[in-house]
Formats: sequence, C-alpha cells, structure tokens
Amino acid sequence: MATQNISNSAAIPMQSGNAKSANVAGSHEKKAGEESLAPQKNRIMGRVSYFLAWFGGCVSIGTFTMGSSIVGTLNLLQACIAITIGCFSIGIALALNGAAGYKYGIPFMVQARSSFGFVGTRFPGMVRAVPAIVWYGFQSWIGAGALNAASAALFGFDNLVLFFVVFQFLQIGLSILGFQGIKWLENIGSGFILVALVYMFYSVVNKFGDEITTNLVNVEGSWGLPFWGATMLFLGVYSTMMLNVSDYSRELKEGTKPGWLTVIYSMAILPCTIFMGLIGLMVSGATGISDPIQVFSSAVDNTPLLVITLLFIAFAQVTTNVLNNVIPPTYILMDVFKLKFRTSTILVGLLAFCTFPWKLVQEDSAAGLQLFVQTYSAFLGPIFAVMVVDYFILRRRKLDLDKLYDENGPYKGINYGAVIAVVVGACVALTFVSVSLYASLLPAGIIYYLLMQYWKPCQRFRY
Repeated sequence: MATQNISNSAAIPMQSGNAKSANVAGSHEKKAGEESLAPQKNRIMGRVSYFLAWFGGCVSIGTFTMGSSIVGTLNLLQACIAITIGCFSIGIALALNGAAGYKYGIPFMVQARSSFGFVGTRFPGMVRAVPAIVWYGFQSWIGAGALNAASAALFGFDNLVLFFVVFQFLQIGLSILGFQGIKWLENIGSGFILVALVYMFYSVVNKFGDEITTNLVNVEGSWGLPFWGATMLFLGVYSTMMLNVSDYSRELKEGTKPGWLTVIYSMAILPCTIFMGLIGLMVSGATGISDPIQVFSSAVDNTPLLVITLLFIAFAQVTTNVLNNVIPPTYILMDVFKLKFRTSTILVGLLAFCTFPWKLVQEDSAAGLQLFVQTYSAFLGPIFAVMVVDYFILRRRKLDLDKLYDENGPYKGINYGAVIAVVVGACVALTFVSVSLYASLLPAGIIYYLLMQYWKPCQRFRY
C-alpha cells in the first residue's frame, strides 16, 4: 500500500506546466497568475472566502435550463426537494473527492495519477475538459446576450456578435490572474449576486403568480423515477466539479474537518441552485419561454431595474466561468501538453468560441442540454467512483507524492483496471440514462476494487 511522503525535492524535475519547487513556493506570497501543478503550499482562502467563492461560482444558467426541462414532470414542492437532495449529494461528493487535494495540496490531474496512471489521466482529463469548455461557451453567449440587451435598452445599440467577442476576451483577461483574481472576484461579487437573485425571484412570482399556482402548485407531479431523475439533473450540473474539486480544495487553508467541508459545499451551492432552478421552472411553466434573456426582459417592466438584472446575468457568467469552466481544462492542458498557466487559459478561452453556443440557446435547447448533462454524467460518475475507492479504500488516505510526480515510477503509463471500470460503469449508466450518475457508481467502484486486488497488470499501481 502507498505510504505518505511529503518530501517534494525528488518530485520537482517531474512536475508539469510551470511547476515550481514546493519549498520555494512556500517562501513567498503567491502572485496573481502564479499557478502550477506542484503541491500547493501558499493556500490563499479561509473558510468564509472559500464559501463565498463557491457561492459566486455556482450561478449557472445551466441550472435555469435544468429547471425549464422538468416543466410538466414535478410540482413546485417536488422541485424544491429534488434540488435540495441534489445539492447535498454533490456536497458530500465534493468533500470526498476533494480530500486528497485538501490534504496534500495536489490538483485533480496529479491526484488521478494514482488510479489512472500518468498517461491514463488524459482520459478522465478530457472527459472533464469537454463539458467545461461547452458550458464556458454557452454561458459566455448568455452573458453577451445580457450585455447586448442592456445596450439596446439604454443606447439602442444592438450587436450580439461583437458583445460576445468582447465579453469572451474580458473573461480570458480575468482568467490569467489565477486564483488570486478568482478569490476577489467571487468574494466581492457574492453579495450582489444574492441580492439580484432574490429580486429576480420576487419579480417572477409577482408577475406570473397565477400561472405558477395553476401550472406548478396545483398539480400532482411525481415522486417516482422522474423525481429521482430530477435530483440527478441538479446534481449533474455540478458533477463536473466533483472530479476536479481538488483544484479548489488545495487553496483552502488547513484546519477544516470533512463534515464542515460538506456543509460549506452544500450551503454555498444550494441558494443559487434553488433560485435559478425554480426561476427556470416557474417562468417556463408559466410562459413556455426557456431563453433566460427573454424571461427577465418580460418579467421586469422597469428599464433601470431591467438593465441591472441583465448586468447581473452577465456578471454571474463571469464568476461561474472563471471558477468552474476555466481552471479545470487549463490544468488539464498544462499536464497533457506541458503548457504554462496563462497560455492554457488563453487557449481554453479560444476553444470556447468553437462550441457554437448560439445553437445551445435556441428554444429547443433545454431537452438537448438535459441529454448532454445525462450523457457526460454517465462518464463522470464512474471516474468519481474509481478515484474515491482508490484514495479511501485502497490507499487509506495515504499518498506518496514522490511517486505521483515520477513519470518513470510505478504510475507510469495507463492503469487499464481504472479504464475498464469506467467503461463498464458508463455502459450501466447509459442503460439508465435518467439516473445515469447514480447507476454508474457501484458497478464502477466494485469492478475497480476487484481488478486492483486480483488482476496482475494493476498490481504495480498499488504502491
């Protein structure tokens, strides 16, 4: 079994990207944009700051769309409970898979080496990167649309393509500041986000109250498979983050117990998810509209308040993108292609242009995005199961950092046991697509454990 070894000197030559010696990193304050795959020593977030970062980073328009997608399936009470279950489930998952990053200061791509191998990490890395870049493009288009609508209301100037290009390059500029920039952006913006969400919720209820009562309150709904499928949808919006949560937990200062971490994650995610999910559900149920820009334009009659609301939508896309959709693929590119942090963030921003987000915001996009979440969750669930079994059961929460940074050590190449477990788990998940993530966990975890215990090619990865 692996043993704990936190001596980093032997690891330095093997680090990817612009990694620096952990001993050197510990001797100065980390500057903006100074990110690497080395074990993190300069942790910059306390509990409150970390909570606010997650709060500000989870205002996802994807949650709004998931709310729209369950119209006709659940009533308002069932939707509230489904969202709550989904948020607390993801909170537990984040605490579990972020434990290694929090303890050792390592990012997702380094953590995954113990289960997938150095080359094998490209598989979970790319599975994580693709949804992030798609959501990045999607949410950037929404943010640009909000700015364009505000401009049209105030000045009569309407050019969505121009706003999209400018907005995307603004986000790229913010992204290269790294976690120092993310910390202040999320912490300062959280208060504005909360006030704006409460106001938008009030506006929607005030304008569509009768329709909401008729279409969403006084209906039977379902407590069966559709209900549990809905919990997975709201969990699935954040399921990408449960893979790379170590990218964030390595920035949290030491001294927080697992139970408190679960509370931090759950309670940071829940308010935004409740507001955004219910707003999407209520407005789509009352009007049939799923485009959030059209929704808020029709819900707010006062021009100054409409502009403020639209600016909030744009700002929320920035806070969500820089935390959840930029950092993961950036670190993955750093590891796979040995790029520097700033180069990777710029490349990720440019790739978001290639996702054709204007296609994803069409009226029929809600069903397509729902299928997209269900499909990628089918692969994220098994990867999560493999990593949790590897860290908690096989290694008993002890990692050897020298080996994790040694490309020619026992983790060299690909651990096919992990790949097989993920493929089997994904096949099971796709058979039960409405609850794909739930269905994938046990098959993937059990198969990985058995292969690591009894299949000879997996034995060297045990050490």
